[in-house]
Order: sequence, then structure tokens, then C-alpha cells
Amino acid sequence: MTTCHSPLPADITLPKSYKVGSHPTLFQVDWQPGDFNSSLKAVRAFRQGETICPFEGLTFGPKRYTSVQCGPGSEDHVELNSDLVYVNHSCEPNVAFDLSAPNPDDWHVRALKEIPVGEPLTFFYPSTEWEMAQPFRCTCNTETCLGEVKGASALTSDELRKRGFINSFILKKVQEGDE
Repeated sequence: MTTCHSPLPADITLPKSYKVGSHPTLFQVDWQPGDFNSSLKAVRAFRQGETICPFEGLTFGPKRYTSVQCGPGSEDHVELNSDLVYVNHSCEPNVAFDLSAPNPDDWHVRALKEIPVGEPLTFFYPSTEWEMAQPFRCTCNTETCLGEVKGASALTSDELRKRGFINSFILKKVQEGDE
């Protein structure tokens, strides 16, 4: 599986609360030189449907390059503060960032398909993002590649449903726009 858009360019800094090596028994950052070349790889296999880990140590804040949208509002964003910031985008992802539960303690990362040891973790960025802070040209080269990733606002509900998982707050906004 090819991935694209890996954090972080030199001019982006992580929050001080970011914890390096946050889940060493689950995955590790595969550091590569250059901007957008690092990834997060599984250090053990995961079964389809398996909850990989809960989101822990999140901080709520403004929309940023490294934040993830967690609700319908333009200011509903969290910093992951963990190695999960290195989960790259793919138009055919292998994990979901499930932020649909009303209680943030129930938010988690889930395997959408079998993930073998060493495979990079990927999620579909529009599954959490209405509008991307920085749209980008996707190079995942999958059969369903969007080409350019701008966020869910640029897609129909049918286009989103093909991706395996979309957070309920994103689906609701898209369905409102489809009406």
C-alpha cells in the first residue's frame, strides 16, 4: 500500500505535550528524511474490526495542520499528542479514527482490514476533516484515489461511504449538503 502526506515539514512544530514513542507495543514511527516521508508502522498484526488503541492525552484547540476534527464545528479540533500524528492518509485506509461517540473517552483507532506487522497505518483524512487546513495532492495510487484531498466538504455522501468509515458528524454535514 502506498501512502502520502506524512507529517511533518521542517516549519511545523509539534505541541510540547506530544509524547514520542507513545504506543511502543503497537506501532513505531518509521523516520525518513525529508518532509512528508515518515510513517507509523504496526509492530504487531491487527485483525479487521479490532480496536487498536484509545485516544489518550488529547488536547482541544484550534484547527492546525496537526489537529484532527472531532465534531461538526469549525473549532472542534484536538491535537493527538502521540505518535498517531504519523498515521498517513490513504484513499483506501486500513484504520479509522473513530471520534463519533459523545464521550471523548470512547474515541479510538480501529482496524478496517487485516494489518500485518510492518504495514504503515493509514486513515482517510476526510473521515474526520470537513475542510483540510492544507489541501494536498494525494499520491496513494490506489484504485479509488481522489487525486486531491480537500476534505469531506468536496465529496458526496456516496463518495465518502466507499472509504470504510466516516465519522457521524462528517456524514451528517455531507447529507445536509446533499439535500
